Amino acid sequence: MDHKKILSIVNELMTGVFDEVDLVATEETTADDVADWDSTNHIRLIMAIEETFKITFSSDEITAPQNVGELVDLISSKLAA
Repeated sequence: MDHKKILSIVNELMTGVFDEVDLVATEETTADDVADWDSTNHIRLIMAIEETFKITFSSDEITAPQNVGELVDLISSKLAA
């Protein structure tokens, strides 16, 4: 799956988790850019990503990405493994 497709799917998941239908996440989007992106919703997003992509993150990986682009890169590496 290519990077652009993963970003599109993550954006869809984010709109649902953060309940922001107009949210358009870019690779540079961070938690500070999204009003409802708190620790609880971060875990909800990670769980949605794991379920959607059929992958599992380690505890270190859950907090490692600094922006959506890094999260997409992490998903991509998990899918390639």
